[in-house]
Amino acid sequence: MNNDAKPRVYDVLAKAFLQEGALTCFALLGDANMNWAARLGRQGCRMVYVRHEHCALAAAMAYARKNGDVGVASVTCGPGVTQLITALPAAVRAHLPVVVFAGEAPLKSGWYNQEIDQAPLITATGAAYHRLHLPERMPVAVRDAFLQARRERRPVVVGVPFDLQNRPWAGPAELPLPSHKLLPRPSPIPPHPDDVASAAQLLAGAERVVVLAGLGAVEAGAGPACRALAARTGGLLSTTLPARGLFHDDPFCIGISGSFTPEAGLEYLAQADLVVAVGCSLAYHAGGGGQLWPKAKMLQIDIDPVAVSQGQEVARHHLRADARLGVEALTAALAEERRGRSPSWRSDAVAARLRDTKPDSHVFEIGPGLLDPRDVVEALEKALPRDWEMVNSGGHCSWFFAQMPSRPQDKFLTIREFGAIGNGISFAMGVAAARPDTTVVLFDGDGSLMMHVQELETIKRHRLNILIVVMNDGAYGSEVHKLRSEGMPEDGSVFGYCDFAGIARGFGLVGKTFGNLDDLPARVAEFAASGGGAVWDFHVSDKVLSPSIRRAHPPPPGFLPIVAREAT
Repeated sequence: MNNDAKPRVYDVLAKAFLQEGALTCFALLGDANMNWAARLGRQGCRMVYVRHEHCALAAAMAYARKNGDVGVASVTCGPGVTQLITALPAAVRAHLPVVVFAGEAPLKSGWYNQEIDQAPLITATGAAYHRLHLPERMPVAVRDAFLQARRERRPVVVGVPFDLQNRPWAGPAELPLPSHKLLPRPSPIPPHPDDVASAAQLLAGAERVVVLAGLGAVEAGAGPACRALAARTGGLLSTTLPARGLFHDDPFCIGISGSFTPEAGLEYLAQADLVVAVGCSLAYHAGGGGQLWPKAKMLQIDIDPVAVSQGQEVARHHLRADARLGVEALTAALAEERRGRSPSWRSDAVAARLRDTKPDSHVFEIGPGLLDPRDVVEALEKALPRDWEMVNSGGHCSWFFAQMPSRPQDKFLTIREFGAIGNGISFAMGVAAARPDTTVVLFDGDGSLMMHVQELETIKRHRLNILIVVMNDGAYGSEVHKLRSEGMPEDGSVFGYCDFAGIARGFGLVGKTFGNLDDLPARVAEFAASGGGAVWDFHVSDKVLSPSIRRAHPPPPGFLPIVAREAT
């Protein structure tokens, strides 16, 4: 009797995932997941078969962020599961709901060479692990895994021994209700009137207000409310890195707050006497401890406000509420005479400075045949279409690529919570799968792209529409600058300028090396007409340090000329 005539456990498991809305799955096959994956694909799920297990999970993370729902990935047991360990902490810290179907070693075997106790590895990252060892209950366990991922907003790994997967199905014919029909509707939480009154009193006494919005503000649709509050108080606007672009068209937005704050933004944050943090966790790298606003009090508006975050005292004033409802109530509570109280803080001159000042004005000596990464980003900002999806990777180059102020938040994805490089190409694949009808541009560094360059073949095979822009400084940028600042040998961080254009062509993609920026608009138009996959290799100077590196690791005397860079 064939499998179509008599269902197997893996058939029912595939149906359970489909019922949960698994329309796309990123997978790498092995003995312990391949039958399930084959059935999942046969039953209508789009399967994206990657070349490394880490990339399956990382792509599912970006898919989840972009679609606002659960991402799905699958790996085999043992070595397949161990390859997830770098991506899982990032998913946990970024609060991304992902469900991973992972095989387990067969229970019937006394010894199996890929057997390992997988649960402690997974739970050590902060993710959840579910052992599915009773076939009749597996559909309910799958439902519960999706329920947990959605409710707790973190990754859940389900481990299923592959000998159990291959058994004939002997359980109930009907699947349980899917998790999305069981979850309570999370209605927005309004603020308490007493808390609104207290917060309004705090705002009434402030002279220089900055309204700082995070992803919570994005998800609550609080952008317009934040703009109205800033206007009412004569204040300025800012965002965390993941929420960058929320106020991209507002003349009084100072840009990102934190490690990636542009030059003028640092000046205004230092003058602030009150920061209103809306829907953000006030993480260390966002300046949550007050290192960027030493004169300011902190008011946090959030459904779960905190006093201490990542080892720092972050806020002494709180308004517990949905981000949009909290900001709207606070704005309504402010007296009308509060409007325009501090014209020198919110003025035409301030708007002009924010508009005309470069993110970083220091001058560096650029060697012949090399580019300044700031010039590359500025040229890309002007040339790339506004409706293309942007993905910013990690590493030293990510500071430069974050400085694209005209890009709206919903077109720019950044996930950096674990500080690992090598994720960019996976994130781009996840976004491309979530947005198949548009072009995705990945901004990455040479060291990061090298870590998973094999996925160029995945892009080619699945016909993903991805343009990869490589900021190639021939080194691990962060490491080489830190070693130089400490007077240490830099050998282990410098590798030379490899030929990414040639590598791309070897995988069947378009490859181009840029020694100047003169023909960039023409090349953008050419790619827009052709689509597909391409790698553009920009050779940049390794002498240009991002401001965040300069602040944290001052270079030795004589290495960096501190001279104002002339505006162009």
